[in-house]
Amino acid sequence: MNIGDRVRLLHGKEEGVITKISGGGQVEIEIEDGFRIPALKSEVVIISNAEKEFFGTPEEKIAAISPPGTKKPGTDHAEGIYLAYVPYNDQNHGIFLINNTKREMLYAVSEIFGENSKTMGAGVASSNAYYKLDEKSVQHFENWPPLFIQIIPLNARAEKTQAPFERKVSFKASSFFRSKRQAPVMYKDAYLFQLDTQIKDLDITQLNKDLNPERADAKPITQQFTRPPKEVDLHIEKLSNSHESLSNGEKIKLQLEMFEKNLNYAIASGMDEITFIHGIGNGVLRKEIHRYLSQLNHISYFKDTHKSNFGYGATLVKING
Repeated sequence: MNIGDRVRLLHGKEEGVITKISGGGQVEIEIEDGFRIPALKSEVVIISNAEKEFFGTPEEKIAAISPPGTKKPGTDHAEGIYLAYVPYNDQNHGIFLINNTKREMLYAVSEIFGENSKTMGAGVASSNAYYKLDEKSVQHFENWPPLFIQIIPLNARAEKTQAPFERKVSFKASSFFRSKRQAPVMYKDAYLFQLDTQIKDLDITQLNKDLNPERADAKPITQQFTRPPKEVDLHIEKLSNSHESLSNGEKIKLQLEMFEKNLNYAIASGMDEITFIHGIGNGVLRKEIHRYLSQLNHISYFKDTHKSNFGYGATLVKING
């Protein structure tokens, strides 16, 4: 059993990905909703390998007859900038930046350590080329630092200007290990992520249409959203009368849905700040909220706040004007 293996509990319905292997025969599993649960190795079974051994997949049949480094049928990729984690073996992965576009790009990729950073690679990425940044062991997946990526498209001649962009990338095990497919340009199997479409600015007009489809064109946006309170309490007992019957994963999912809904309403209704009270607990909810906020361009900053009232169990979000 290795980190990244997909497993099922023998005495339950949960499925997930192993994120940590501890002594005493215990493993930690991240299930679909991002919640992590401990289990004994004897209580889980690897499903990705066992089931594919019997049934196989079309992709595996193609891989069996395709030499490494060759393009497989049906694997055309959208033009764009990609981050690829290419497995060398069961543990080690090479990290590559792939420029699958017709333009050269300036790039810089750094690892983030709180207020500090370490540059992994920088330079000019040629069209339809790839560049190795580093190697990582999946055994230490939980300790992989977030990545900060900066891209500036270059124009070799007078042509339409493409805006530069930045991305902060961090991964959940449940989503990372589901992303395996063939990488463009390299034509090798990899855990693949497209950077120039992964995160977009919040489109307030579209948000208005999504939340109020029957009234999307009837009134200005600011009149169609219920302005949330300046402090939103995400404690589960405030959100559900039947919370005692919910699993831990269901509780986290409900809390995150309420957080995203109130944040979207705060942005759309023109609020300049909002505070989410999430408590201290085991820190899972706070971590997921901070990860979500770090990917939004409409946020000026966010921070732990209101020590006197909530301990450090609250997050203040400052919204761009």
